[in-house]
Amino acid sequence: MKVRTFQIIVLQGIVGSLPWTAVVFFTMWFELIGFDNKSSAGLNSLFAIGCASGSFLGGVIADRVSRRYPDSGRIMCAQFSAFMGIPFTWILLTVIPQSVDYWYSYAVTLFLMGLTISWCATCANNPMFAEVVPPKHRTMIYAFDRAFEGSFSSLAAPAVGMVTEKVYGYNSKTVNLADGSVAGAYALSRGLLTMMIVPFGLCCLFYTPLYFVFKRDRENARLAASTKDLELM
Repeated sequence: MKVRTFQIIVLQGIVGSLPWTAVVFFTMWFELIGFDNKSSAGLNSLFAIGCASGSFLGGVIADRVSRRYPDSGRIMCAQFSAFMGIPFTWILLTVIPQSVDYWYSYAVTLFLMGLTISWCATCANNPMFAEVVPPKHRTMIYAFDRAFEGSFSSLAAPAVGMVTEKVYGYNSKTVNLADGSVAGAYALSRGLLTMMIVPFGLCCLFYTPLYFVFKRDRENARLAASTKDLELM
């Protein structure tokens, strides 16, 4: 718990998990735009496929970059992934016209978005945990990280609802999902924009201290492991 790298990764994870909880509103937003159930499901599926592919891609890229830059390679990859959430969220929610005529634009954007914003866990968080945490504590640390992030990320969904209603004027009484709603889609898109772009930006920023503490924590972990091995001998 005293390892700075662990503390920083947990901190960024708390903030960085908020957009991932907010995306549960994508289906509702698609239907407010006017997409039917099949079209909405297709868009969500493409986003999920992009995320799955991105997790693998991010791990592969970070492994190669970390061989060249062992002290900063994984951090750079994680910041790139977190940062990419900003332009893709902006394009998805504000640039593409909110019309059923632009299904393919949404499809391509969602796939590429999923492909680039899903790297952090595989490219940095999990591998860096493994380097700075003693083996006997890894299971506990991983569990603590998941529990901590999951607890705070659950606040994102009600936060999106509050921002959408209180700030952007969404009124559920006047909206019929079956028929779609231009005003409702606009209000929800702005609520999502707020609860995604800001956390993505903060997540990218919160990775920065790792440039200064990760190398030291990794060396301390290696020293502790080698000392223990000598004692056993």
